[in-house]
Amino acid sequence: MDALLIDRLQFAFTISFHYLFPQLTMGLALLIVILKYFAIKKKNEHYNNSARFWAKILGINFVVGVVTGIPMEFQFGTNWAKFSTFAGGVIGQTLAMEGLFAFFLESSFLGLFLFGEKKLGQKGHFITAILIFIGSWLSGYFIIATGAWMQHPVGYAFAPDGSVYLTSFWQLLLNSWALSQYAHNMVGAVVTSAFVMMSIGAYYLLVKRDVEYGKTFIRVGLITGVVSSIIMLFPTGDLESKNVAKHQPIKLAAMEGLFKTTNGADLVLFGVPNMEKLQIDYSIHIPKLLSFLTYYDFDAEVKGLDAFPRDQLPDNIPLIFYSYHIMISLGMLFIGVTLLSAYLLWKKKLFDARWALWILLISFPLPYIANTAGWITAEVGRQPWLVYGLMRTSEGISPTVSASSALFSLIGFISIYIILGILFLMLVVRVIKKGPEHSGKLHSH
Repeated sequence: MDALLIDRLQFAFTISFHYLFPQLTMGLALLIVILKYFAIKKKNEHYNNSARFWAKILGINFVVGVVTGIPMEFQFGTNWAKFSTFAGGVIGQTLAMEGLFAFFLESSFLGLFLFGEKKLGQKGHFITAILIFIGSWLSGYFIIATGAWMQHPVGYAFAPDGSVYLTSFWQLLLNSWALSQYAHNMVGAVVTSAFVMMSIGAYYLLVKRDVEYGKTFIRVGLITGVVSSIIMLFPTGDLESKNVAKHQPIKLAAMEGLFKTTNGADLVLFGVPNMEKLQIDYSIHIPKLLSFLTYYDFDAEVKGLDAFPRDQLPDNIPLIFYSYHIMISLGMLFIGVTLLSAYLLWKKKLFDARWALWILLISFPLPYIANTAGWITAEVGRQPWLVYGLMRTSEGISPTVSASSALFSLIGFISIYIILGILFLMLVVRVIKKGPEHSGKLHSH
């Protein structure tokens, strides 16, 4: 049994499970601000009830996100001690800021939003919603800046003991990789919350209860869903892929299944990577489009995996290829679903079209899958590097933690997280069953 593999599996499982929650928190924070804005502008209690209803779901989601997030940072010490010794002088800055500023800002004002509406008044309540939004999006930025430094290290120097330390805080914070990844990631969070809001709205319409709330949820979710789904593709997705092409051409080749360096490279829409013959089988492709999308030149050279040393290639090229194509395919599906729904809404047919409501209802897991696939592409694509070009993943694990110890803790995490997941779903279903009409302050129940 390999300790490195178990350590990687444990981190992959815990972070994938954890990120199911922050993406909804960050997206819902924006949608609640929109609902509160309409409540004040229209002086309509309907929007207040809607905001309270979604704040309850955000509150449950936030708590589970915090509980599953705490073990992430502990693993830097328990499973990845050599990495922490090497890079702690850099990544410690952004992780500490995430905890001290963003997390406390977010959690404090979430408490005020949930329990302080009467004392704060409507404008004060609206301000707390804005501060929750700022806190959650700041939190996201500090975490992404940390990850971005591992993808594209900047603003550092080597200490005499071989570790790295920070030479420019602003280079770390304004890393070009962080800016493009943050934009893409946060828009992805909005897509998730938009689809969750639309799905619950569709559920209320299909079961013919809380119908007006259902219509509001679909309208608000749909408008933000259309805009965010398009922005996911362009410009944020385009910027992200340009960064990969510039700084990590090996990852780009793995994502696109490009085994041979090619002038006028084709864009593969579908295929099966064949690692024995180093080719894509059953390929459906568009001639020369990859070269154009990458360099705005149909005949530009795109480096394939053959251009790089074998020991620098990612260790799971098929996983990167499939994850990337799942993310892209779902992204296109989101644009299609939201544009079709927007057209039906414009024609005043959406709320009566049960088939369209069913599509919205069952679509809510898809943005979670797309976001997870995107992160798998980013992180597995960085391999074999833990810090790109500076430290290999195999060099970062804790030398004194055995494979059996890591396996024991992995089984423990899986067991606890399954229980947490079931509890989360039970609490959210309870809020949905109770409905927005009864979404007075939490303490009144």
